[in-house]
Amino acid sequence: FKSADETKKTLSALSRGDIDIIIGTHGLLSKKVQFYDPGLLIIDEEHRFGVTHKERIKELKKGVDCLSMSATPIPRTLEMSLSGIREMSMIETPPEERLAIKSMISTFNDSVIKKAVLSELDRGGQVFFVHNRVKDIYGMGDYLTGLVPQARLAIAHGQMAGRELEDVMLRFMDGAIDLLLATAIIGSGIDIPSANTIIINRADRMGLADLYQLKGRVGRGNQRAYAYFLLPPPDKLTEDARRRIEVIEELSYLGAGLRLAMKDLEIRGAGNLLGADQSGHIHAVGFEMYMEMLQQEVAALKGMPVEEEFEPSIDLGLSAYIPEEYIEDMSIRLSMYRRLSICHSDEEVNTLGEEMTDRFGVLPEPAVALVDLIKLKVLARGLKIVSVSSTNGTAKVRFSPKTPVKVEDILSCENTCRGRLHLHEEGFSIKGPWSSKAELVKSLKEIFSVLG
Repeated sequence: FKSADETKKTLSALSRGDIDIIIGTHGLLSKKVQFYDPGLLIIDEEHRFGVTHKERIKELKKGVDCLSMSATPIPRTLEMSLSGIREMSMIETPPEERLAIKSMISTFNDSVIKKAVLSELDRGGQVFFVHNRVKDIYGMGDYLTGLVPQARLAIAHGQMAGRELEDVMLRFMDGAIDLLLATAIIGSGIDIPSANTIIINRADRMGLADLYQLKGRVGRGNQRAYAYFLLPPPDKLTEDARRRIEVIEELSYLGAGLRLAMKDLEIRGAGNLLGADQSGHIHAVGFEMYMEMLQQEVAALKGMPVEEEFEPSIDLGLSAYIPEEYIEDMSIRLSMYRRLSICHSDEEVNTLGEEMTDRFGVLPEPAVALVDLIKLKVLARGLKIVSVSSTNGTAKVRFSPKTPVKVEDILSCENTCRGRLHLHEEGFSIKGPWSSKAELVKSLKEIFSVLG
């Protein structure tokens, strides 16, 4: 914390141009702060800034390069990036030796809390306990002291005097405090490798980004960290709160921030891209359709050609699916199906396949077949193929009138097919035999690759 005199001197030097780089809180956005010749504005934890702050940022950005950073961008910011209004760059590689944080969901329970705290203390670590109500935080402190009297406890919240709060945080960093009972004030700017357990009370009252940020306060070193989300009984949870907790539990792997923000966008909506709302539901149309419509409008405004989305029909009698025993959670399984269905390149399909392997183990045969089928569909989409079907050992391919494929392109595949390819009015057919359905898919992929 800086005193008023120190802050005044710093801002005076800033206005004269004596300072090249200044680091500060949102207080730097005050109109009283004068910059000599700003050239670069870097906004960390962008999701924490409200609309008023962002209007001030817009004023500062005129003629200034701006980089906004966030592990979990708010719905409107993410929407603007996905739709091409703002540029986006992703850093998905976690720090070396960093381990995923293990998430656990529980109702408020004495034994769960006591076990979580003592387990961390037994391995020489420290614990955060988040209770986001200053009104009764001291009562919670008495409860925790009675539950785990051996833990050295301190309290931190935003209504404390600056120096007092600073003293508590420094003592926690020095290891003089075992259990820090705090509000969500600890959600950013805290990096204490020895603190590897966080318990969040009434997690249902917090947003996805807040929960993700709080969870990120632990696991900053190379030790396994634990995050406990304490909830009221299921019948007391709202539908949105239940979905938020499910997402937090599901997306527990490293680098899940963007996926979590995508889920937040689906749950809360994108808000008003041209107004003040930073979230808000997309009524009447589904998320994917809304995204498609918005992307088409943005492309049209940029003077770019807008192509109608083309969806081929593929029926090869192939057993291609994600087995229930491979991904037991139905919501996750459906999410994987949806994500596969909107892939537009081999690279996207491969990335998703690698993610499933990383999270659930080696792909079973039906899932491998599904991945191959999606790759075939991606190729077919690019060639404007209406349908691909297979009956009695013959595969039939039918093109749209808008296909870029010419007759001579198809004839160039004749050598590969060794006389088994036959042209017809709407496309071509190719006769087998194939040793398996997988071999058929492989042959069609080779032909489509040549045609593309």
